[in-house]
Amino acid sequence: MHSTARKGFHLLASFGLALGAVFGMVGALVSSEILRSFFWAIDGVGLVMAAALLTLKFFRDANDFVAAGFLVFGIGEGIVLSSVATSLSAAIPAFAAGTALWATALLLISIPRGFEPWVRLIGFIAAILFAITAIRIFSGARLGPIASPLPLLGYPVLVLTFIGWIWCLLREQSQQATDRVQENFRGAGD
Repeated sequence: MHSTARKGFHLLASFGLALGAVFGMVGALVSSEILRSFFWAIDGVGLVMAAALLTLKFFRDANDFVAAGFLVFGIGEGIVLSSVATSLSAAIPAFAAGTALWATALLLISIPRGFEPWVRLIGFIAAILFAITAIRIFSGARLGPIASPLPLLGYPVLVLTFIGWIWCLLREQSQQATDRVQENFRGAGD
């Protein structure tokens, strides 16, 4: 992929992850159902976009498990997004399916060496928290999207995972730019 296109790719994926992190957390903390729906809609759209871009990035980089993880994450987020305009209790079935897919996706992304070890560890912890949430809901617990302690405590861990992904993407972009400058400098000296 052309370096300018890859730069835009990394920035757009990072922007989508940042939207998800900010608006997801804010949506979980506001009391207004209308604001919550609005914030979670922005969160969901940003994350689906980022997941699609990251699926392509990791597929092109021949890291198929991580690519598959982002594909599954996008599907899970799409399912959750389909319910944000409903009441919290009406959203439980879609939320259960979405959290099960989030957990699966986070494992696919965190087990292989696609990101730094500390980012993978945080992602693995988030996967466990959302797997527990999904299992509890599928076992009959009526846990809505802002139930405490889970899933509410899982969101900050997920946001830390997003921050780690963003950091790795921007660091990779910066390293690529440095490598291009050094290559051009070496080429000019020949």
